[in-house]
Amino acid sequence: MSEEHIPELQEAAADGALWELWFTVVPTPDETAAYVSTALRGLRDGHMLPWVVRDLESSAVVGSTRYHDIVPEIDRVEIGHTWYGESRQRSHVNTTCKLMLLEHAFETLGCKVVGLRTDNFNFRSQDAIAALGAKKDGVIRHHKARRDGTVRDTHIYSIVLSEWPDVKRHLEWRLKRHAISV
Repeated sequence: MSEEHIPELQEAAADGALWELWFTVVPTPDETAAYVSTALRGLRDGHMLPWVVRDLESSAVVGSTRYHDIVPEIDRVEIGHTWYGESRQRSHVNTTCKLMLLEHAFETLGCKVVGLRTDNFNFRSQDAIAALGAKKDGVIRHHKARRDGTVRDTHIYSIVLSEWPDVKRHLEWRLKRHAISV
């Protein structure tokens, strides 16, 4: 992710006016520059690694994701700040991205655990995380303020290193079923 991606991220978020979903953190067109700036500051500070998500066929940016809450001393990262334009939701995009992110975390970075979290009202995200093969660790009640000032409960999931081979096989199978190669 770089500042050059701001217009493309604005366009991707406009696919479904995602910022209107009160239980997600997708920037409005006016907030996109600050969103990217925060992600790049996290990169500089060493606790985030942000990416844009690109459709390989069209080269269009269709969303964003990142590693965050990076804790090197215990070999842990979390995957989050993930969103895709409405036209890419419930497609191969999330499975492909998660396979790539998890493979990099476990096989390149040597992580022992990868965490994921979502809002208690983001049922699609909860379903998608569970469909990856992540286990639900629990719920942190009254955890974080939403942009509208209400407070969310946060559902926490993880995949540990010993589960990774089966999770990887499952994700590859899902993509193969849909004739998608990574």
